[in-house]
Formats: sequence, C-alpha cells, structure tokens
Amino acid sequence: MTLTEKISYIRGLSDGLKLDETKDEVKVLNAIIELLDDMALAVTEMEELYDEMSEQLDAVDEDLADLEEDFYDDCDCCDCDCDCDCDDDCDCGCCDDDCDCDCDDEVFYEVTCGKCGETICIDEDTLLEGEIVCPVCGEVLEFDFSDLECCCDDDCDCGCCCEEE
Repeated sequence: MTLTEKISYIRGLSDGLKLDETKDEVKVLNAIIELLDDMALAVTEMEELYDEMSEQLDAVDEDLADLEEDFYDDCDCCDCDCDCDCDDDCDCGCCDDDCDCDCDDEVFYEVTCGKCGETICIDEDTLLEGEIVCPVCGEVLEFDFSDLECCCDDDCDCGCCCEEE
C-alpha cells in the first residue's frame, strides 16, 4: 500500500466514525489527516524526482565510463584477452615484451589551483603551453619557466628554458 493509499484509508476510518465536526478533537484529527495527506503527496513527488534523477545519473555514469575507456586506456599493445594492461607485473605469457607504443613515456604533473585548492594532473605539453584554466573554479593558472636554468647542452631543443639564449 502506498502512502497516499494509507492516508485515504485513515481518512475513510475517520469518516466512518461519524464524529461531530464541531468538536475541537475532531477538528485536530481532521487537520492531522490533511497534513498527512499533503506530506504523502510531497513524498510521492520527491520519489518520482529521485527516480528520474537516478536514471539520469546512470546515463551520465555510462557516458563517463565510455569517456574514461576512450581517454584513459592504458595500453593497446596487448592483443591477449587476459586484461593485464601490459604492466610490468604481467605474467600471462601472451603479452608482447617489446611494446612499441608510447603509453609509458608520457609524463604527468600535479598542479594545485591557488584559488580553490583542486589538484589537477596535466601533461608536459600542456604545462609548456604556459597556462591552463582550472576545471573547477575557472581560474587561469599560469606557468612561468623563465627563472629556470637550462639543464641541457647548447643544442637544447626542449623549448622549456633556453629558446632565447
């Protein structure tokens, strides 16, 4: 039985008692039943909204899982079905030890936003661009490497520190 059905049942019981509507006790009882009826309708509406939001959240979760699979897939060099992700501890015996992809070569840096405190992982190319917008608060985070000394030789082509020497 739903909440609204239960309230209707209680209202029917109250009406079946044929109470004197002029008495204060009956007025209080009727006011309580009205309040319960309003509350039951509000709860029913919230349950419907909850169900709708839950369905939307499930759809977003599925979309996010697809994006994570597309963008954060570790390595596609292994053709086996062992789900080992070609890590160093793989002992399935079917992975190619001579992985020619650059999945392990990419370096990421953690940057903390000074405004909101969020830690953001960015790759070296993004870091060398000089700035990024914080995805949480929208603050522009700037990276200045002009004070760094070059650790490379005279033929440096890293682009990070000695372009104008």
